[in-house]
Amino acid sequence: MKFRILIEQDEDGQFVASCPTLPGCVSEGKSREEARVNMADAIAGYLASLRKHNEPIPPAITEELIEVDL
Repeated sequence: MKFRILIEQDEDGQFVASCPTLPGCVSEGKSREEARVNMADAIAGYLASLRKHNEPIPPAITEELIEVDL
């Protein structure tokens, strides 16, 4: 499954990752890559918790590309 994540650098230089599709699913790292890897673990744990509690799992992302003439 694929989920869109946002990674932003905070005022302390840490990279904070969040997943808009999974409310409250947040992680961080010292680099963008570390935040991405940590977020993958956080998402896996979040989905495992949803399954354990028989909660619905949000759909993975699907993206469509459009061409725009400039």
